[in-house]
Amino acid sequence: MPDREAQTIQSLVIEAIRDSSDLAQKEFTLFRTELSGNIRTLFIGLAMIVVAAVFAIVALLLFTDALVKWLATVVHSEALAALIVGGVLAIIAIGLGLYARHAMSPSALAPQRTVRSIRRDAEVLSERVAG
Repeated sequence: MPDREAQTIQSLVIEAIRDSSDLAQKEFTLFRTELSGNIRTLFIGLAMIVVAAVFAIVALLLFTDALVKWLATVVHSEALAALIVGGVLAIIAIGLGLYARHAMSPSALAPQRTVRSIRRDAEVLSERVAG
């Protein structure tokens, strides 16, 4: 009887391992299928962002041209109007560039909360080891 129980337990363990393996393979297949669909969706989204950016640039150029033409009627010189609009846009571009440079500086990108947390954890561990 104990021999039969051992064989039954052994067959149950083998069956459980086989079922676990099958389940893991099916889960991995589902993961790959879902991931490929998500990647496809991501690329479609990125393409739409690029197309939207192209349309936004064209719209910005048209609005800038309209602004220059309107300002030319006010100042009675298309060249002066173009210089004024170009100057304002250059100032905006410089300001945005300086802000972006500051935002992307190494000190701004450093994971400060993580560093503080690790230091705090290290202090607590050293206090426990010392105390």
